[in-house]
Amino acid sequence: MTSLDTSALSRNATPGSEWWRSAVIYQIYPRSFADANGDGIGDLRGMTARLDSLATLGVDALWLSPFMVSPQKDAGYDVTDYCDVDPIFGTLADFDELLAAAHARGIRLIVDLVPNHSSDQHVWFQAALAAGPGSPERARYMFRDGKGQHGEQAPNNWESVFGGPAWTRITEADGTLGQWYLHIFDSSQPDFDWSNPEVQEEFRRILRFWLDRGVDGFRVDVAHGLVKADGLPDYFPRAAGDSMGGDTDDVPYWGQEGVHEIYRDWHKVLAEYDGDRALCGEAWLPTVEEMAKWVRPGEMQQTFNFGYLMSDWKPDTQRRIIAESIAAFSAVGAPSTWVLSNHDVVRHASRLALTAENPQGHGIGPDSPGKPIPELGLRRARAATALMLALPGSAYLYQGEELGLPEVIELPDDARQDPTWFRTHGERYGRDGCRVPIPWEADAPAYGFNTTGAAWLPQPPEWAELARDVQTTDAASTLAMYIEALRLRHAHDLGLGSVEWLDGYKRKVVAFRNGDVTVLTNFGKKPLELPEGARVVLSSEPLTGSAVPQDVTVWLTAAN
Repeated sequence: MTSLDTSALSRNATPGSEWWRSAVIYQIYPRSFADANGDGIGDLRGMTARLDSLATLGVDALWLSPFMVSPQKDAGYDVTDYCDVDPIFGTLADFDELLAAAHARGIRLIVDLVPNHSSDQHVWFQAALAAGPGSPERARYMFRDGKGQHGEQAPNNWESVFGGPAWTRITEADGTLGQWYLHIFDSSQPDFDWSNPEVQEEFRRILRFWLDRGVDGFRVDVAHGLVKADGLPDYFPRAAGDSMGGDTDDVPYWGQEGVHEIYRDWHKVLAEYDGDRALCGEAWLPTVEEMAKWVRPGEMQQTFNFGYLMSDWKPDTQRRIIAESIAAFSAVGAPSTWVLSNHDVVRHASRLALTAENPQGHGIGPDSPGKPIPELGLRRARAATALMLALPGSAYLYQGEELGLPEVIELPDDARQDPTWFRTHGERYGRDGCRVPIPWEADAPAYGFNTTGAAWLPQPPEWAELARDVQTTDAASTLAMYIEALRLRHAHDLGLGSVEWLDGYKRKVVAFRNGDVTVLTNFGKKPLELPEGARVVLSSEPLTGSAVPQDVTVWLTAAN
């Protein structure tokens, strides 16, 4: 391991050049990355053992999905203790070792924070159940009396993101049916009441706990959902849309104006610490202009660009979302982020080749219509990634996409664990297909995920040919393309660059210049002839001549 000056990580940069403005951030889904103790669930020590591979990949930071204490009913997004590590992942000492090892490699680390809701096993919620209606304990959550003569009807008609009603009625300590509590997600995930100063102060404490340990920031789960509309009015969607809020309706539990005051407060907490600590929000909203509200001065530093993630693989659509994103985020002095895959969506090596509609969160399974075309999906995924990594701003990668991993479709029903699968009685497959443990060595047990062969979700046999050790020795592999793209991105400082759209190309071609790099993506069937005097420094597929085939992205520089 190369010795690095880690003190640079704790210094504040010149305004406008902070690390988070241009960083490539790699998402680790802890239970599926690397398993050191062989129990079939990934852990912190497994991450630490694989850090050199991420340094070789060339990422600037890691985002760790939840690893805090949890009953794991929603893979850690149901937290019982925000200031400790769940034993299935290790200990706080293991976390400190991981953080130090990442920093020693010049890699920053941000952790997932889940402020919209806790687990129903959280000490606060258990106290609320015991304390009774009107108590300070219940005031930390969204408890309400039911409608009807005996309170037998839910307080409103809201539906859970995971399917079914968003309210559950409790049995009081005396055995009678009592109040209802709100859970926008699973019934095991009661929503906090963020109008309560006690909730606000508790999360300031949680932020400082992790900042004191040295983390570089937080990815904030459901960042747009903390505040609910006054009076909790009924909601009647005009059409079946994106369950997380990316539709055109004014949803009373998404994107309420009061949520911004929370992040202005958190911004002040992070500003107490050196090192340009960052907040990145998961805010599913209908337009990039609305997403940009989360990163106005004094609020968050980043928010995920879900408009880009969900965009069709069409040239006009790609040009439009890129231009709109850069304009909207630049208008508030923030970088755009770019992302193609994460733990909640169908992997883009499959999603870009679907042949039927697949709403976010529904997933793909054995009986799904419009299954992806694998070869086409990988080809488009590589082209999309090469296009994305040439854009200015910050890019997010999801573990395994550097191997070209597709969605795992043929998971047996009895292996599935996503709450969506259970709450919809199998109507939606959910997100398990993008969460299968990733392959490291083709000939090892569990493909190198561990040494025992155990895996919390079954790995498909095709994982062998996609394993990292196989791709490391193949110059044409997806892994090789990612490593070279990240090397060139840093070498040409593309993350802090700008987009200049290029004229003279047909409509089926997306063409722009960022600094001294020209980027061309050919969406058309007709091959695109390369400009004279251009030197290809990156291609998403090997080129056999002087033309760019369909669904291929190239980076060009002037010939020496």
